[in-house]
Amino acid sequence: MSEPFTIDRMLQLPRLSSLRLSPDGRRLVVAVGTVAPDGKKMATALWQVDPEGSAPARRLTRSVAGESGGHAFLPDGSLLFASARPDPDVKAPSGDDAHPVRSLWLLPADGGEARPVMSPDGGVDGLAAARASRAVAFGALVHRGAADLAADEAKEKARRDAGVQALLFEDYPVRHWDHYLGPRHRHLYGAVIPEGEAKAADARDLEPAAGGFTFEDGAMDIAPDGSFVVAVRRVPGGFPETWDDLVVYDTATGAARQLTHGEAGYIECAVSPDGRTVAATRVTYASPAQPERYSLVLIDVASGAQREIAGEADRRPEAPTWGPDSSTLFFDSDDAGLHSAYRVDLPEGRVTRLTAAGHVSDLCVTPDGSAVYALLSGIATPPRVVRFDARAADQSPREVANGIGEAGVEVGSLVDRVETAAADGTVIGAWLVRPASASPDAKAPLVVMVHGGPLSSWNSWHWRWNPHLLAARGFAVLLPDPAFSTGYGQRMIDRGWGQWGGNPFTDVMALTDAALGRPDVDPSRVALMGGSYGGYMANWVAGHTDRFRCIVTHASLYELVGFHGTTDHGPAWEHEMGDVYADPSGYLRWSPREFLAEIARVKTPLLVIHGELDARVPVSEALTLWTDMQRLGVPGRFLYFPDENHWVLKPQNARLWYGTVLAFLDEHLNGVSFERDALL
Repeated sequence: MSEPFTIDRMLQLPRLSSLRLSPDGRRLVVAVGTVAPDGKKMATALWQVDPEGSAPARRLTRSVAGESGGHAFLPDGSLLFASARPDPDVKAPSGDDAHPVRSLWLLPADGGEARPVMSPDGGVDGLAAARASRAVAFGALVHRGAADLAADEAKEKARRDAGVQALLFEDYPVRHWDHYLGPRHRHLYGAVIPEGEAKAADARDLEPAAGGFTFEDGAMDIAPDGSFVVAVRRVPGGFPETWDDLVVYDTATGAARQLTHGEAGYIECAVSPDGRTVAATRVTYASPAQPERYSLVLIDVASGAQREIAGEADRRPEAPTWGPDSSTLFFDSDDAGLHSAYRVDLPEGRVTRLTAAGHVSDLCVTPDGSAVYALLSGIATPPRVVRFDARAADQSPREVANGIGEAGVEVGSLVDRVETAAADGTVIGAWLVRPASASPDAKAPLVVMVHGGPLSSWNSWHWRWNPHLLAARGFAVLLPDPAFSTGYGQRMIDRGWGQWGGNPFTDVMALTDAALGRPDVDPSRVALMGGSYGGYMANWVAGHTDRFRCIVTHASLYELVGFHGTTDHGPAWEHEMGDVYADPSGYLRWSPREFLAEIARVKTPLLVIHGELDARVPVSEALTLWTDMQRLGVPGRFLYFPDENHWVLKPQNARLWYGTVLAFLDEHLNGVSFERDALL
């Protein structure tokens, strides 16, 4: 009999991410996250996987701090990675001067000890390495006005010595996800990694005057010969615009040249092996009347001329990845309940869907262009390393044996696909995760779990919203992809744009009806839960139907006018909802709080969950909801995490989250008395 799938069982599983293949194809490295020895955080180490699958994986790094911030190969197979581990050759500061610094480290291809090669005081944040030289590009946080990294370090020390944490802002935005944007700002650097034991010479700041410049993983790349870097430069403009243009930086001189000019936003880029072309993901600027649109474009480095490709796939392309000779381009995308890999043959632009199973990501093309390594997960399977042919259509990738943790996990539940017709005739789908024990004679209560985004899809293993933990306790879990969901073409985005509680709500109800038509699901015991936009939908449902016995609402939007002023970048919502100062009607129309009277009448019990550090959906949304519930006599509970952000990341808090949610569901669906965790 297999071991029951519990939160502790899930926390034991290794979490694979960030797969990378060396230029010669001999080294395959993956980041593996596990619970740290103290049990209070997750820590990541790098492991080397045999590409042939004939030898067990070998752990490459081991440190208390873990390795995060990116890793990449140099042409000789040496591995660069970012880590806040201490430098063994430098005396660690103590007292008020003690603060971890995420340095850039190098691990030689032939083994041995890793050594630091660059240690900016603001830490390394993002990394790209050239394919044919020892040039690298990386991000680092730097104080305003600091002429170099030494001056930045001095400024930071002065603030620490003075005990100052105050920030002075003169522009917008001031926050991002879970932190304030200051006093340091992200700069882009270029450097050359010397051979031997020497540390890298001083890195060149490629945009020293940048105040609002930023980039994230995938938003920069370096030419194969290291001569230039292409990166997304984010410059706040007039509301609601924020310009996300591609800029080419000469690594020798620092000269910058804009490749795009504000006609759209760009979020990812990759330089071709011949250095002549940049592949990028382009996002049109939207308005309430015109939804955003993603496309894959090729941009000539010399002229800036653009060409859109793969439009016939009608998908939202992610992570463009070049083949070895600039004649092929690969990308991945949500795809009708899957997340598939695609190949584009150039110059004709012919598109082939390579995979038709699960969620494929982190594409690594072999040097001869014949195969692709990737990470593959599914609704019922955590990520694992796989390989598939670089040309054949609609494959099921083959797992590369490696021995990291376990080859698989028995979740003990079954997964089915559910489809139905929406009110407007559109075919919509969902995944249904159900206990193996469910039957017409032992019907399972149903929990409808709405995804966040809202531009997202249920198509992979989920560590934070894992339906199998609920199924192990006897609940069937419906994972609907309503209007707004990605992977179903542009029309599905259009169906939800600017009407958050319209088609998305009726789609969720239609899919709920379809699931409740099954003989093994109990139509009298139904709950709904969701986080972020899924939490918004939970709040909307509370004011529009009494069909659910209880609702779980996590990190949820509730009062959209106030939300605009407190979220980390409120003006971004104006693209969809309009100018809140000139006409707040769109915000009011779709605010769950506008339906207080109905919430008070229905009185569906709500479990409200929120983290204090959440800047994307500030805790003020939960506080307003909870105050209204108390004032109007709506039953429920409020689970508050002072040390979490938009996600609950710490293992001890994840246990409390799942324990409280399951107790709440048991209370209202199974008639079991609610039992508070002893630690709460």
